[in-house]
Amino acid sequence: MTLLEATVLVFVIGCALATAVFRDILSVIVASAAYSLGIATLWVLLQAPDVALTEAAVGAGIMTLLFLLTVAKTVNPTTDRFFERIRPRTFVVLVCFLGVLLMTVPALPAIGDAGSPVVGGEVTNYYLDNAYEQTEVENVVTAVLAAYRGFDTLGEAAVVFTAGVAVLLVLRREAFV
Repeated sequence: MTLLEATVLVFVIGCALATAVFRDILSVIVASAAYSLGIATLWVLLQAPDVALTEAAVGAGIMTLLFLLTVAKTVNPTTDRFFERIRPRTFVVLVCFLGVLLMTVPALPAIGDAGSPVVGGEVTNYYLDNAYEQTEVENVVTAVLAAYRGFDTLGEAAVVFTAGVAVLLVLRREAFV
């Protein structure tokens, strides 16, 4: 694990803990948006830009906007206290959960490791060997996303489109109120 990957992972874990600990709704929304951006960054570092783009657009962008609009329409948040007392039981559960998650990190293969089940595996080799002949698309990533995983990609596009339409409907309704 590189220093950049470790830094982003610590940032994501910190944002997740902040989201669970904060009592102020606006602080939770900001921490949640930061978490989504951190996860999107991790997806980029893991060489999955399509997933990173979806996470950034839906998780950090559209969901944050919907949360903020919902809060603006429903509650009058007070920002008297940034941190409130954390219950010991909650802290213990969070530490235990974090410990279990961190125990799985050493089992992950290094990015680009030749011994990884994904790199050089049967499925990867199949795509690399047959993508052009079966799809006539020169870029293997595009062939996988458009042909082999077409329904999955269509589903992702539908989610992003639906979320965008929902935001536009909320903003339009907000303009006429």
